[in-house]
Amino acid sequence: DLYAFLSYCENERGNNANTRARKVASIKAFYRYLKQKRKLLDDNPAEELETPTGYFVCVIPGDKEVDLKIAARVSGNKKADLIPMKELLPTTGYIRGGCTPIGMKRPFPTFIHSTCLLYDTIYISAGVRGLQIAINPNALIEFIGASVQDIIVQNVVQDE
Repeated sequence: DLYAFLSYCENERGNNANTRARKVASIKAFYRYLKQKRKLLDDNPAEELETPTGYFVCVIPGDKEVDLKIAARVSGNKKADLIPMKELLPTTGYIRGGCTPIGMKRPFPTFIHSTCLLYDTIYISAGVRGLQIAINPNALIEFIGASVQDIIVQNVVQDE
């Protein structure tokens, strides 16, 4: 199964999203060739295979958890997961506990939870573990081009 192969590339081989995107492009081209040029296949099994769009950033309240299914949907990905630790510093320029949506090595699509709009000031990481900055959420959204989304896990109360 193609998705299992891509999962293997990510989890076992440590391929990042860009590497996996190149693999997807090659797989799609190969199956398109077999179907259209060589007429060896009736259906192209890779036709609906989604290309990984790469990394994106979520900004959420500190006491909440990102809903990865919602994050995947709003970012245009089939699924989402946290960045592997070994890719964090080279990809973002920040270490664990010090990631901030401001000043990453390159701009990434950023999604900020809608509750930020309830406050005049929010606190985000300043790029160093243990240090935060106070910022107006609208200024942050404008500066980084963030999209406001409901991206946290909703607490579900179970009946007893």
